[in-house]
Amino acid sequence: MLSKVVLANYVVRIYRFDRKNPHHLIGFVEEVGEKGKKAFANYDELWEILSSSKSINQQGKKE
Repeated sequence: MLSKVVLANYVVRIYRFDRKNPHHLIGFVEEVGEKGKKAFANYDELWEILSSSKSINQQGKKE
């Protein structure tokens, strides 16, 4: 089984961050080379956006 390394580049803008609760942050994510922005309101939403990237999801597809 061959594995392929896929790299994705992001611009992450954090507008609000609570020092007492670091999992509470608000901002936008843009994947370089893709149109649009995705908003997040906490750490879990940010991780979901980053881990569900189109580039990463194409890793398992055959060319």
